Amino acid sequence: MARDSDDDALRWEGDDDPTLAPGWKAVGTPASPQPRADEAPRDDEEDAPDAAAPASSAELVVLGVLGGVYLLYTVGWLIVATSQAPALADPVAQFMYGLGRWFAVAAPPLWFGAVLWLASGRRRARLAWLIAGALLLVPVPFLIRG
Repeated sequence: MARDSDDDALRWEGDDDPTLAPGWKAVGTPASPQPRADEAPRDDEEDAPDAAAPASSAELVVLGVLGGVYLLYTVGWLIVATSQAPALADPVAQFMYGLGRWFAVAAPPLWFGAVLWLASGRRRARLAWLIAGALLLVPVPFLIRG
């Protein structure tokens, strides 16, 4: 039986070649990744079973809210860093005070990015570290100035 011409439009020559696209079926849907005969399975595939699972809507909302909190913290520390610094007699102390203020501005985005990068597969740990950072990085000098 001859193939229909419509089916020919959806195929490329070599679709059935297993060496061209391992892990994909010929119809375009992903197959479960199987190691080739000449490659051993990796150890990290068993360690992170939920890393491949998509994030839930609630998790994305929580990450968005915490991202907004960290952005507000950055703005608060930026306002503190650009305000008038106290006059210190020692130039080294003056420099270190200013450096500490700018490190405080950089801390919230660095914390947020580091937690997202380092705890990407562990959802509960990521949430716990983000909440801990939200408690630790509060711009207290900005709140006290009020």
